Amino acid sequence: MIGNPYRGFTIFFTGFSGSGKSTTGNLLVKTLEDRLSQPVTMLDGDEIRQHLSAELGFSQRDRNMNVRRIGYVASLITKHGGIAICAPIAPYRETRREVREMVEKYGGFIEVHMATPLEECERRDVKGLYAKARSGEIIQFTGISDPYEVPNKAELSIDTSGIAPEKSCEMVVDKLTQLGYVKKSD
Repeated sequence: MIGNPYRGFTIFFTGFSGSGKSTTGNLLVKTLEDRLSQPVTMLDGDEIRQHLSAELGFSQRDRNMNVRRIGYVASLITKHGGIAICAPIAPYRETRREVREMVEKYGGFIEVHMATPLEECERRDVKGLYAKARSGEIIQFTGISDPYEVPNKAELSIDTSGIAPEKSCEMVVDKLTQLGYVKKSD
């Protein structure tokens, strides 16, 4: 058996909309399911907003509450030996620190900053959210009219500009291997 079947952990992606969090996270789910015996759960920011945080808006208070909810669910998954992969924007350092503390009571926490430049994220935006934010149609949009606080202590930082999503996933697996969460594949 590869990996530690008794210790859960959380991989917490953070970054702008369009930075590659969900794409890399979904690839990572498949990769880890193939390599480990532990259950892997994806907690995507958009899906959590629809099902667990539907009543919340986008004020700083509401964003923090959404991220705390994701953190709480991730801590339960981790506590029970599973792997949680979280992909919210999570723009505020203090709230990410709170989530780290919640999860680390039960297992590992690996913060991955998707450091893709704002311009690249805007270029990728198929929903037109950045254009709407720039025109004022959407207010409190991270990177345009609301801040994103770059992590100070992320275990990994990835600029996905010009690299395939598979490479980003490989970089995360390499970091997990280095940290002892995943054994090297044969």
